Amino acid sequence: MAKRRPNGDGMVRKRADGRWEGSIVVGHKEDGSPIFKSVFAKTQRDLMPKLHSLIEEYRDVELSERSAMTLNEWFDYWLEAYAKPTLKPNTYRGYVRYAKYFRERLGDKPIRQITRTDVQRAYNDIRRNGRRRLRDEKGTSLSDSMVRSLHMMLHNCMNAAVSAHLIPRNPTEGTTIPKTNYAPKKILNDAQLDTFMQAIEAEPMWYDFFYTEITTGLRLGEICGLQWEDLNEETGRLHVRRSVSRASGGGLQIGETKTETGKRTILLPPSTLHLLKERKKTAMTEWIFPSLLQPEKPVSPHTAYHRLKLILKQAGLPDIRFHDLRHTFATHALVSGVDAKTLSGILGHTNASFTLDTYTHVTTDMQKNAAGIVGDFMDELMKEE
Repeated sequence: MAKRRPNGDGMVRKRADGRWEGSIVVGHKEDGSPIFKSVFAKTQRDLMPKLHSLIEEYRDVELSERSAMTLNEWFDYWLEAYAKPTLKPNTYRGYVRYAKYFRERLGDKPIRQITRTDVQRAYNDIRRNGRRRLRDEKGTSLSDSMVRSLHMMLHNCMNAAVSAHLIPRNPTEGTTIPKTNYAPKKILNDAQLDTFMQAIEAEPMWYDFFYTEITTGLRLGEICGLQWEDLNEETGRLHVRRSVSRASGGGLQIGETKTETGKRTILLPPSTLHLLKERKKTAMTEWIFPSLLQPEKPVSPHTAYHRLKLILKQAGLPDIRFHDLRHTFATHALVSGVDAKTLSGILGHTNASFTLDTYTHVTTDMQKNAAGIVGDFMDELMKEE
């Protein structure tokens, strides 16, 4: 049996076509035979810098035989063996959709041949032509936030490929992706909020649902997933510990909250606690807000979303998303003097700094007001002196 060649071992030769080739060992197959990586140049002098760069790139790298697989083949394996067992079902399904963008552009290319330039070109093309459902105002362009999400998925996928000795470096490193550019948050101002509260009073089957939402700021899946066991009537506390989402087959899926910090306990406003206590007296199911047609199941987020749209349209209010009710709650809470730390706990954010970053439009105004108060105080103090 031939002696196993060490990584980095290589050779330089002049090919029959006149070009110079430099090769190094970058790994080994299962039978011990070497895996080579080569560079080429017209002259030996031009070849040497390329060969030295190749040696540096593959230093301390030991590729396996599977490094010849294509990106499509790696996606198939990674999604099933890495992503599916560790991700929440909705996140996993999102990753499967995200992978399609790269399958179309790089899927047939061997994974160890994918370069940073290849990835950057894919990002640029996806950003310009990634939208499958055309919209008049956006055409085929994909949002910056979506491109960032696609990058994070591919970055994680390629990190796993590095760990599995399929590639020497992650080709997503050093790429340029769009900066976070969130659209301005839409909220209901004081007058619009009054109109909204009047509008839901005309919805006896939905009033409790939307009143609870506007006074707690729960995520759509979280409020749909509330059960009576989550409510402590004596302390007025509500435990948020599950979320309802739409399953791939069109049904409902009941799982954990969006994040670990999403599992939380909040103290209900007295009016909301009273409303839920009264509602419980006639409850016929474990769900606080059951489906109107199938009470043994929770209300569908899809149904709640479209009911909101109908209420807004009939009331002549702005066409906001359901999540904007959460923003409305948070904004009014901050303006009313609720501190960021407390609000962060209510909303289930990771930390208070995320809350402050999310609601910069509010905290900036609060800082201006604080500066005015301090200024007035100092002016009065100087006059007294």
